[in-house]
Amino acid sequence: MKTIKLVTCLFLLLGIFTAYSQQKKFELLSPNGEIKVSVALEDKIYYSINIQNEEIAAKNHLALILKNETLGLNPKITGSKTGKVKEEIKPVVPLKFSTVSNQYNYLVLNFKGDYAIEFRAFDDGISYRFITSKKGEIEVLNEDFAVNFPDNYLLHVQQPGGFKTAYEEAYSQTTVKDWKPSDKMSVLPVLADSQKQYKILISESDLSDYPCMFLKGTGKSITAVFPKTPLEFGPDGDRSLKILKEANYIAKTKGTRNFPWRYFVITKNDKQLIENTMTLKLAPKSELKDTSWIKPGQASWEWWNGATPYGPDVNFVSGYNLDTYKYYIDFASKFGIKYIIMDEGWANSTEDPYSPNPNVNVHELIKYGKEKNVGIVLWLTWLTVDKNMGVFKTFKEWGIAGVKIDFMDRSDQVMVNYYENVAKEAAKHQILVDFHGAFKPAGLEYKYPNLISYEGVRGMEQMDGCKPDNSLYLPFMRNAVGPMDYTPGAMISMQPEVYRSERPNSASIGTRAYQLALFVVFESGLQMLADNPTNYYREKECTDFITSVPTTWDETKALEAKAGQYAIVAKRKGTKWFIGGITNNAEKQRNFKLNLDFLKAGKTYKVTTFEDGINAGYQAMDYRKKNYTITNKDGIDVKMVKNGGWAAVLEEI
Repeated sequence: MKTIKLVTCLFLLLGIFTAYSQQKKFELLSPNGEIKVSVALEDKIYYSINIQNEEIAAKNHLALILKNETLGLNPKITGSKTGKVKEEIKPVVPLKFSTVSNQYNYLVLNFKGDYAIEFRAFDDGISYRFITSKKGEIEVLNEDFAVNFPDNYLLHVQQPGGFKTAYEEAYSQTTVKDWKPSDKMSVLPVLADSQKQYKILISESDLSDYPCMFLKGTGKSITAVFPKTPLEFGPDGDRSLKILKEANYIAKTKGTRNFPWRYFVITKNDKQLIENTMTLKLAPKSELKDTSWIKPGQASWEWWNGATPYGPDVNFVSGYNLDTYKYYIDFASKFGIKYIIMDEGWANSTEDPYSPNPNVNVHELIKYGKEKNVGIVLWLTWLTVDKNMGVFKTFKEWGIAGVKIDFMDRSDQVMVNYYENVAKEAAKHQILVDFHGAFKPAGLEYKYPNLISYEGVRGMEQMDGCKPDNSLYLPFMRNAVGPMDYTPGAMISMQPEVYRSERPNSASIGTRAYQLALFVVFESGLQMLADNPTNYYREKECTDFITSVPTTWDETKALEAKAGQYAIVAKRKGTKWFIGGITNNAEKQRNFKLNLDFLKAGKTYKVTTFEDGINAGYQAMDYRKKNYTITNKDGIDVKMVKNGGWAAVLEEI
């Protein structure tokens, strides 16, 4: 009898395996049924993406190439699982929403060879990742990520000259057919435009112990490329290392693990790009049990303006010295700014983080800042931190609030691990982290929410290289994947045809109203005020507005949006709404009528606006401040000149 039962069980198992091995096609729908992922198991694993029955990516394929095998080549399925998830996420640092609804359907395909692929379908996109369950370590030689568009999509890309990059290149445009293998690669994110109805934002999340993904064109499709893992380094100054030897693999990592998510935000209108939270929804949960000490906020920053306050109240020689930094602390305290940043020069040497410059006297400034309720953030090179990881313990003892770490300029596995090690070690000692010279966010900021911002953007440091024509892509691309330290706040504003600027009299391109609006539109857990306190005192009504803008939000609503051209965004904190609008170097003034149906019915709101002045198209510092009242049944007329802006605060009466 036992023999008969055993034979019966074997036949049943064989039948189940045969059924799975014969099933070659799978489908996954988004919760609203509009997006469909179709998976086909052939010589490779192929998938296509449809939205409302329109194919927007056809027969894409994926694989993970290991040292002795390729996961995804001639796949043999052993099982599958589907399911639904509906949850709420409350991010520690809420850049768009204090509560994010995370709803998706998933499909997990298990394959012979101890690996699986998980797909998720959301109402605004899809994602997938590899999952392996192998013993010991594995060497990943490459990863196959190939996307085929049905038409000659327009691609918005950011193309460095190589893997050594700070992600600060200007955006450029190409098409699928024009992007040849010999052309430069692009960092993530990449924005693909069907030029009909849909846009697709491509990026990654849950990046850990693995290099960043870059994309290249083939003239027919786009594919992934990755930096190799460095093995040997040589000296290259005080803030970099030369890579002397590379491995033949892109990652040596645990055999049992989840690999990074590859995701596609799929939008029917550009507003959805601004409101999307895909990086968050795919990021790992926070590793920190106590996050009460993490305090996002604004920071006064001395580098852009040359640390040169002046005027009748400045009776000392300004510069990188004790009196100047006390002046910055006084300014921050007066306007309720949480932090000041002390950039290069606070230490005796860029290579010694333990010995402050005696002219600066960091210890006295820390004490002075605490009396004024202003925290200190110190600048460091990544190399110095790498050699002195104990510095976080020391800084905690000193009373430092955070660090700004600079010049990483790499995205390989070793550097990705460095980011995580820094965030983890800093969190142990309750130190905030802002990465400059950095790659784009990819989920680590949610795993360690003390990591409150990244640069990785062509920001205002670039002076005349930072134009609204480029910055108008940021809400739809760079800031759409995570926090962005752009360093706004210029009080000397110019139109590009008359631009002249040199520190200490640093200036920006774009109108004054444009600069004010950036504080509402752009998202960062540490939002800079880049200009001179002297200029902020002189322009007090603008400064009052800037310093009233929160850095975290309960709700975000894009009102008008077209990537590269204009963005008008409303954000709520408590009962108060802020609205920011920015536009590119348009030939004509842009005019909008804003619908206010998002306001509470039956409530009256006091509105304060900052608008481009009548001469702002030439004299960019011209603006008008207005006050009036409205209800949710009213509309607001918005006009923006070229490189212009519009900013407002709406308060319940």
